[in-house]
Amino acid sequence: MADTGVLAWISVIVFTCLTLSRANQYARGWGDNIEWVSLEDGLAKSKAENKPLMLLIHKSWCGACKALKPKFAETKGIISLSKQFIMVNTENEEEPSDKQYSPDGGYIPRILFLDPEGKVRKEFINEAGNDRYKYYYPDTEGIVASMQNVIEAVEDGKFSAGKSKTEL
Repeated sequence: MADTGVLAWISVIVFTCLTLSRANQYARGWGDNIEWVSLEDGLAKSKAENKPLMLLIHKSWCGACKALKPKFAETKGIISLSKQFIMVNTENEEEPSDKQYSPDGGYIPRILFLDPEGKVRKEFINEAGNDRYKYYYPDTEGIVASMQNVIEAVEDGKFSAGKSKTEL
C-alpha cells in the first residue's frame, strides 16, 4: 500500500499544475502575469464588475503579432494597468465575427476597448498610429497610453455604457 503522505503530495502537485495551466490558458505568451479570460466570460465579468474590457485579437501565424507578443508580455505598465480591466486574448478561430469587432477592418493584431455593456468604444485608438489602422499597435507605448485614456474616462464618469467622448 502506498504511503498516504506521498499520495497527498502528488494530489497537491497535480491540483496546482492543473490550476496554473487553466489560469493562464489564454495567456499564450502574451503575459502569464495577466488574468486572461475568454471573450464570453470576459463580457459577463465586465458587466458584473462594471469594468472596461480590453480585447486583443491576433493570429498565431501573424508576423506583427509575433513581434509584439514578447514586448507586451514584459511591459510593466501593461501588467500593472491590466488589473483595472477585464483582459481577453482571442487567437485564430476565437476571433469574434460580429462587425463591431472590426471597426475599421479585419487586420491583426487589433486591440479594442469595450464598455461593461459589451460595446466597442471606437474613440479609444492608437493615437500615434496610422489613421487607416486605428486599433493596431506596433509598440507597447501606444497600448499603455490607450489603457491610461480608458482609465481616465472611467474615473471621469465618461466610460459608462453608451456614452462616448463625442456624446459628452
